[in-house]
Amino acid sequence: MIIALVMYKFILRVFFGMVIVPDDKIGLVIKNFVLIGKNRELKDNRIIATNGEAGMQAQTLAPGLYWAYWIWQYKIRMEAFIIIPEAQLGLIKAKDGDPLNPGRILALPVECDKFQDAVKFLANKGQKGPQAAFLTPGSYRINTFLFELQLAPVTVIEKEEVGIVTTLDGEPLDQDQIAGRSVPDHKNYQDPVKFLSGGGQKGRQEDVILAGAYYLNPWFAVVEQVPMLHIPIGNVGVVNSFVGVPGKDISGVEFAHGNIVQKGQRGVWNVPLDPGKYAINTYTHTVEIVPTTNLVLNWATGRSESHQLDKNLSTITVRSSDGFTFNLDVSQIIHIPSTEAPKVIARFGNMINLVSQVLEPTIGNYFRNSAQTSDVIDFLKNRTARQNDAKEHIKRTLDEYNVKAVDTLIGDITPPNELMKTLTDRKIAEQETLTLQTQKLAEDTRKQFESAKALATIQPEVVKSNQQVEIKKNLANAKIEEARGDGESKTINAKADAQVTQVTGEADAGKILAIGNAEAEVTKRKTEAMGTKEYAQVQIARYLAENQIKIVPEVLVTDGQGEGGMVSALIGSELFKSLKNKNAGESEKK
Repeated sequence: MIIALVMYKFILRVFFGMVIVPDDKIGLVIKNFVLIGKNRELKDNRIIATNGEAGMQAQTLAPGLYWAYWIWQYKIRMEAFIIIPEAQLGLIKAKDGDPLNPGRILALPVECDKFQDAVKFLANKGQKGPQAAFLTPGSYRINTFLFELQLAPVTVIEKEEVGIVTTLDGEPLDQDQIAGRSVPDHKNYQDPVKFLSGGGQKGRQEDVILAGAYYLNPWFAVVEQVPMLHIPIGNVGVVNSFVGVPGKDISGVEFAHGNIVQKGQRGVWNVPLDPGKYAINTYTHTVEIVPTTNLVLNWATGRSESHQLDKNLSTITVRSSDGFTFNLDVSQIIHIPSTEAPKVIARFGNMINLVSQVLEPTIGNYFRNSAQTSDVIDFLKNRTARQNDAKEHIKRTLDEYNVKAVDTLIGDITPPNELMKTLTDRKIAEQETLTLQTQKLAEDTRKQFESAKALATIQPEVVKSNQQVEIKKNLANAKIEEARGDGESKTINAKADAQVTQVTGEADAGKILAIGNAEAEVTKRKTEAMGTKEYAQVQIARYLAENQIKIVPEVLVTDGQGEGGMVSALIGSELFKSLKNKNAGESEKK
């Protein structure tokens, strides 16, 4: 059966020109010859046939079944699809087509279904050579008779980096420019067609690209990566642009040390960059970092601040009027306002030049001249005054250079050794005298201290005795006051008692009088009603009853004759008491 199938396929191929193109292939056609009356040869130095000429055909065979491609006239080559992987791009070079335009190195793109239609490419006057257009990741049916493929990596700009682009094709640069002008809509140089059709220029470009991945045709553009510009806090960046239209100087007639222009023009920009990060093209712009905080510069050998602007400064050597040479360290504090920073850079170019051309000679010469007007001793004694004079002089000088002088400080002063020995001996003698005086004062103070200490020792007893005296005085005064108070109280009470007695007596007398009068009236009426004798008997009976006086005795003893005497009465009384005591004793026993 296998043999039968092979024979069947062979017969169809030979007699019917059958061609089968697999799904993952493309058929490239080579025509061996043409029949009589047809075009036989390619013209105009072409190598790809588009009108049925003999040779490599522009028309390809897509996957499928084809007839009339007889084996003796056509040769079919099966080619795999072109695969562009991720993070790669396909560069195309055409082996046939119209010649490139003069001065160009890349062919302008034409409509050809992304190089998958060779017939359209040639018919639309596609140009021979490297193509500006390229293929992005994907699968393509490319006629490799006409197009040659080359893979290239995607361009990646790292974080905190800036891509500076140089194009290899385009219009020539203007004579007064060092970089190509900006062209819109070229998608960060990923669309060479827009760039070229928009008048893009060949060479280094002013526009930069930021961090990311870009499909850049390396035949069209190459990229150099540089770090982003970082302006720290407390600083500004003064921009000097080498590209753009020439700007008009806006610094004013009083400033004749350089041109200051508007932002975007060629020259020193009038507005500096604030602290931050910027994507700066270091070939077309330079940025000078200018500190806007107080800046300390040290004229002291071996000592320098972190900004390193004073690394070349050293201790100042001066000569006094008496011929001595000595050294002194000086620190100068300056401030450059952000609005004045462009003028400083326009005048000096950078901060190093400001230090070397203005600050170093100004401060050094001032102290050298100042030292020559006095001897060393006077210079040392009048250090504060000289420091203040230096501050004012340097302030006036730096104002002319748009720099603010904050303060001038004199540090260590190193006089000659022989002079220092003399001063030291004199100082030692002064100190010895002062020491003796201090010791004498200390001895006097010690005596006063001992006296005060002794007084302090007996002070509690003195205080105690003083307090006791005060207490006795207070007690005596208290008794006097108490006696005075008692006397006054008794006098007042006596007067009150007298008044009370008087009032009470008068009241009682009135009461007794009233009662007496009432009782007299009652007695009078009762006497009148009862009679005088009868009323007297009633009153006696009432008195006896109220005072429990018994008229009849409890024991009566007589002599049998109805008469009793004193003896009888006593005997009866004693008998009554005996009986009463006996009855009481028996009652207690019960």
